[in-house]
Amino acid sequence: MDDGKSTLVGRLLYDSRAVYDDHVRSVEAASRNRTAGPIDFSLFTDGLRAEREQGITIDVAYRYFATRRRKFILADTPGHEQYTRNMATGASTADVAVLLVDARHGVRPQSIRHARIARLLGISKFALAVNKMDLVDFDADVYWSIRHDLDQVLGGADLHAIPISALHGDNVTAASPRTPWFDGPSLLEYLETVDVDADAASKPLRFPVQLTLRPHDRFRGYAGQVVSGTVRPGDLVAVHPSGRTSTVRRIVTWDGDLDIAHATMSVTLVLDDELDVSRGDLIVRADPAGLDMPSTSSSFEAEIVWMDERPLDPARVYLLKHGTRTVVTEVDRALRLNDIGETTVRTTRPLVFDRYRDNRATGSFILIDPATNFTAGAGMIINPIDRAAPARSRSGAAERLARLARAASSDDEAAHIVRRALEEMLV
Repeated sequence: MDDGKSTLVGRLLYDSRAVYDDHVRSVEAASRNRTAGPIDFSLFTDGLRAEREQGITIDVAYRYFATRRRKFILADTPGHEQYTRNMATGASTADVAVLLVDARHGVRPQSIRHARIARLLGISKFALAVNKMDLVDFDADVYWSIRHDLDQVLGGADLHAIPISALHGDNVTAASPRTPWFDGPSLLEYLETVDVDADAASKPLRFPVQLTLRPHDRFRGYAGQVVSGTVRPGDLVAVHPSGRTSTVRRIVTWDGDLDIAHATMSVTLVLDDELDVSRGDLIVRADPAGLDMPSTSSSFEAEIVWMDERPLDPARVYLLKHGTRTVVTEVDRALRLNDIGETTVRTTRPLVFDRYRDNRATGSFILIDPATNFTAGAGMIINPIDRAAPARSRSGAAERLARLARAASSDDEAAHIVRRALEEMLV
């Protein structure tokens, strides 16, 4: 909070020539009578009126830019505790986190909170930007003290600390002569060269089915996105939760058939056998040894970030969206806005998933309030729970809704029944 994140992002964009001339002129005009100099770099990202008036970041601002060495999607996230949900949203898809710390104040509780959230969300590469070094006369002892404090918090993570002045540009895109005691790369040089573990193609195949295509009786294909791994014609695959196996005959796209499809590609798979496959099923590579197989369970432990002003109520049921499947679920503990807690989640129908630490795409989910359709929480699966474990008994409205959902013939029907029953209860 107020450590200069938006100023740093604006300086990074400006110095790397990633903003248009008309945007620069607009910011120069908006910077008049401000104390930040001829250009207030924070205005390149703080676009909301409330952000400019208060001088804080509220929403997540995404910026796209590129250098000669790498393309970037940069998420400028808020530092205030009340906007923790926004910060978690931005970090959930990040490969690298840049933690900004004011050199005058050192590591504060919110810095520690954000560092731990980033670690929880699977980020292992951190750039520690020790900002406002110009206000402490570029004192190396201040820099080393802050680096030591963050090392204690991020034990086991790859931490690269950089002394910077976002306002003046020291060590942001090029080395600064005012830090002769620092011989590391600038922030931009680090981001251009850091080795990120973003190669989802090296992970096991995961293909959530979005739609079964049947344009005529001679074609049956399963459309979706390869969220991890690779697939080729001739590969033996299994469809979960049924577990039935078949061989990939074709990989079909609008531009023609492919010899291989890898992570992030949206394709249609045609199998040798006409299996009963529908939306929400997961296609994986068949492995007789059982290695790298997903878990199938209706109970699991999960970390949940609560995003709704209405607290999580264990006596209510929610809709859980995991990949392309939506089911009715119960959560065993209460959480308030911006809380992060470990919970036990029980669904009316089994889900096929991985642990979040192994696969972000199949290890994450969102919780939806069926009464408002609001995205109320985001979750990360820790471990499956044995199906035989006894479920805690429920009573009243929550038990009635859970029974109705279990009796439904499909996930979509269950969601519709729950919403209709809630409307009847609220009338």
